[in-house]
Amino acid sequence: MADKKIKVYIYTRVSTTMQIDGFSLDAQKDRIKKYADAFSYEIVGQYEDAGKSGKFIEGRPEFKKMLEDINSNKDGVSYVLVFKLSRFGRNAADILNSLQLMNDNDVNLISVEDGIDSSKDAGKLVITILSAVAEIERENSLVQTMAGRKQKASEGKWNGGFAPYGYILINGKLEIQEDEAKAIRLIFDKYINTDMGANGIARYLQQQGINKIARQNGKSPYFSASLIRQILDNPIYSGKIAYGRRKNEKVTGTRGKYHIVKQDDFMIVDGIHAALIDESTWEKSQEKRKSQAKRYEHVNKGKDEKTHLLSGLLLCPICGAGMYGNKSIKRKNGKHYKDYYYYGCKHRTLLNGHACTYNKQLNEEKLDNAVAEVISKLVSNPKFADMMQKKINIKTDTIEVEKEISNFQKQLGKYIGTKRSLEKQIDSLDVEDKHYDRKLSDLQDRLDKMYDYIDDVEHSLKECKDRKKAIEAEKLTGENVYKTLVYFDKLYAIMEDADKRTLLSALVKEINIYEEAKPCGQWLKSIIFKLPIIEDQMELGLDNGKHVETVVLLSTKA
Repeated sequence: MADKKIKVYIYTRVSTTMQIDGFSLDAQKDRIKKYADAFSYEIVGQYEDAGKSGKFIEGRPEFKKMLEDINSNKDGVSYVLVFKLSRFGRNAADILNSLQLMNDNDVNLISVEDGIDSSKDAGKLVITILSAVAEIERENSLVQTMAGRKQKASEGKWNGGFAPYGYILINGKLEIQEDEAKAIRLIFDKYINTDMGANGIARYLQQQGINKIARQNGKSPYFSASLIRQILDNPIYSGKIAYGRRKNEKVTGTRGKYHIVKQDDFMIVDGIHAALIDESTWEKSQEKRKSQAKRYEHVNKGKDEKTHLLSGLLLCPICGAGMYGNKSIKRKNGKHYKDYYYYGCKHRTLLNGHACTYNKQLNEEKLDNAVAEVISKLVSNPKFADMMQKKINIKTDTIEVEKEISNFQKQLGKYIGTKRSLEKQIDSLDVEDKHYDRKLSDLQDRLDKMYDYIDDVEHSLKECKDRKKAIEAEKLTGENVYKTLVYFDKLYAIMEDADKRTLLSALVKEINIYEEAKPCGQWLKSIIFKLPIIEDQMELGLDNGKHVETVVLLSTKA
């Protein structure tokens, strides 16, 4: 029985000028077929690109089809035969990427004239050298591109990409776009002159009907909290130009994958554009940004491991800031007597910089028990049960935001494809070409803009995904909420404090208290739930010794 032959593909290519130089398609195929016969290879597929350049794969449909057939293991081939390596490709990056795909499918390359066999050590050495050369070329291109951007930044010029919101790009210079600039100034004003954070400002703008004007790098009509933080952190609005705030770093252990990393140390210079806010406003906003990172730190954090169930949920009746759990050590005759746990306002600054005057220490155990009792009474109320039954199977409407996500993903894919094409064009430039420098500069400018486009779309995509998560978090299915609340008493009784805290945080948006306890000793004023649990106010009796107080429970509207 004859030995089973090794199956191979052959690939041939000529550009228009090559056909008169003795390397016609017929000449290539004839030489390859003789080689295949000599080694008893079975040719099961032939692919040829006539009049096609070898600079990059996109212009060679037959080559792409061959790679697709290899990737799908259509014919079970072991080799691809080419006349010369230059017929396989002239772009080092393309050659290496194509060889990697083939190698992943246990298919090797044989260049008949060059004597290269990628399954042999010598062939692997050639590929390694090509890989090193390609990597050097890519790094050099990146260095040159970044150097150009840095030079523009050092001169105070906008260095590429879409203009930030509030500005329009005219002849390469940033000019104020007044329709957008109004919102930017309002964001900074609200941030430094009120106690609002990014989330609060986002809600305020939406409530006031102040939407973001749709533009090429942002179709969403909403000012999300993440966008507001980006605006507050961008020195462009104070008339500055920053360079190096984010760095494109290669992902370790990957082939050609990069990710964006924020930098703490970056260049910032005076820009040639007009500022939207003054220096004092900028400095105040940055001071608040820094202070917010530490604003709600727990006292004795790391020392006191007790879980404070209502921390952050309980609001100060004076300033509205979150109240947090703390511990006070009681002493008797100079010795440690007992630990006293309480909730107190830790918000140090109020509107216009005034300190909060609410200094009461509220007994933690008493408030924890009161909240649990209120929720227990809620779930046992017949009116509540009827309301919740109607909410079972409520669906979350994320159709619009999903469309936005899909559009941004398509746009991102398009930009990444263009970026790769530009990189390949740069790699394939002929240094002997008299227009080499001009072509390189033009391609680098286009590549630079493409990186900015990708960056902008990635930010917009993240905003949409964050918005989708927020919608889904706010509209959990009625069935899950119903079951959670119906079994609240049983669950709460057996839960550890950390789990109780998680449950309360999932259900409750905020808890309001009176400035002073009522005559009956009751502190609770109202509980506002995160989810649309009940539509109307609901009065419930709360036992407190001999007295019965009513507590109004509210819910956010759907």
